[in-house]
Amino acid sequence: MGKPVLLAVDDDFSVLETIVQDLRRQYGATYRVLRARSGQAAVDTCEQLKQRGEVVALFLSDQRMPGMSGVEFLEKAIALYPKAKRVLLTAYADTEAAIRAINTARIDYYLTKPWDPPEQRLYPVLDDLLEAWNTDYRPAFQGIRVLGPRWSLGAYQVRDFLSRNQVPYIWLNPEDNEEARSLLTLFKLDDRKLPAVLFEDGTSLVQPTTTELASKVGLATQAEKEFYDLVIVGAGPAGLAAAVYGSSEGLHTLVIETDAPGGQAGSSSMIENYLGFPNGLSGAELARRAHAQASRLGAEFLTQRVTCIRSENQYHFVQLGDGREVSSHAVLLAIGVEYCRLDVPGVERLIGRGVYYGAAMEEARSCQDEVVFIVGGANSAGQAAMHFSKYANQVTMLVRGESLEKGMSKYLIDQIRGTSNIVVQVNSHVIEAIGEERLETLRIGTQRGETTESASGLFIFIGAAPKTEWLPPAVLRDAHGFVLCGADLRVDGKMRGSWKQEREPYLLETSVPGVFAAGDARHGSVKRVASAVGEGSISVQFIHQYLARF
Repeated sequence: MGKPVLLAVDDDFSVLETIVQDLRRQYGATYRVLRARSGQAAVDTCEQLKQRGEVVALFLSDQRMPGMSGVEFLEKAIALYPKAKRVLLTAYADTEAAIRAINTARIDYYLTKPWDPPEQRLYPVLDDLLEAWNTDYRPAFQGIRVLGPRWSLGAYQVRDFLSRNQVPYIWLNPEDNEEARSLLTLFKLDDRKLPAVLFEDGTSLVQPTTTELASKVGLATQAEKEFYDLVIVGAGPAGLAAAVYGSSEGLHTLVIETDAPGGQAGSSSMIENYLGFPNGLSGAELARRAHAQASRLGAEFLTQRVTCIRSENQYHFVQLGDGREVSSHAVLLAIGVEYCRLDVPGVERLIGRGVYYGAAMEEARSCQDEVVFIVGGANSAGQAAMHFSKYANQVTMLVRGESLEKGMSKYLIDQIRGTSNIVVQVNSHVIEAIGEERLETLRIGTQRGETTESASGLFIFIGAAPKTEWLPPAVLRDAHGFVLCGADLRVDGKMRGSWKQEREPYLLETSVPGVFAAGDARHGSVKRVASAVGEGSISVQFIHQYLARF
């Protein structure tokens, strides 16, 4: 963060230069000294500083200036920097006006000119004022600010993208935050067109697309090359593991991810059964470490959406959402799965406004002292319940089955049973989500009949399905959309599809030679993080064997 600012204002050039020199000589090591030749110029400077998130510690303004007097300027400065100290420079004849300004402009002190010697007549006064200012000063956050209502799908999507990409930011809700409202005015933003993202350089994006936001925060949205040895689609655990092994073994590797490294696992609050981490680690931390490791070894990451894959003459062409293409010798599909939709009235309409698929980790703190419901009985639901129990007053798990034992690890079951504010309600399901602007209540079906419960959050974990409909027909899938690989391509001794190779497909190879699949989207995969990492790792061995044939 930059130094706090001391702003000197005087229309007399020689006097202003003297003020600035005296200030810099005494305070230049700790503060940044700026100047303005008029009250309006000083207001403009303050607005620019405010947009950049800089702080002003003290204003030192002359009283007699054309257009806008010193008192008038200091009155305007209060709105922008209410905690800054205010000093008025006056001639002896203006003493009475300066005294009145103690009330009107809430000035902290007035000095009569000249102030020579400054060691006796200027610095002692400013030292006391700056010491008092520093006592209450708390450095403001210097980074991205997101303005948007809590119950806004767009604002939630922006916060979710930044959080999952581990980009620091603060969220300000204009509905209950004075700073947010002042920033709307300062940046001339329409509160009906939120979210808005404000950056350190004073620029902003209103209702940004993922690509716009990714580009602005420094994520790559265009590939460096046109051709790669290996293109990995998806940066979940399988894709990240393949990126580490592929790049470390000399393959020019590109990883393409729509949202953020980590995939579905990246939203897990705590993974406690991953080998080598006895105290557990969060999905976000696992993703951060793997991303850093793969990047250090030479893998390139691209934030883009893949829309199509086509194959010609043993080369594979991956089409991106912006219309560009990259080509490669081999492709690994590590696209993971997405949570199944809950098909009950009200849910789709309230997504992002109290209803969420997955853990929505950035929502946890907002649920302080509230009542939230979690739908699901597998590990992801249990991990979310434990995380939300740290903030919410009560967490209720709605489980269709008769117990948690069927789909959840024992360590999680034990933790849930030992947490006083988690309630497990078995043989239960959501009938309807109710609310106008946001989720307010839930209709719940139980063995004893229907109940209606107040709820501020509903987090859904009801199984997952692959999003593979964009793949070409040549990449064969099962009835549920999971990608068929290796021996699963053979039925009754015959190969499915149009496999024309003399060799058998490799273990993780799809029905298109050179296109592989690993992780949760593969037919028959074990839906665990460690399994996905293992598949991503060994996929590189088969890719090497495939490339060796050329």
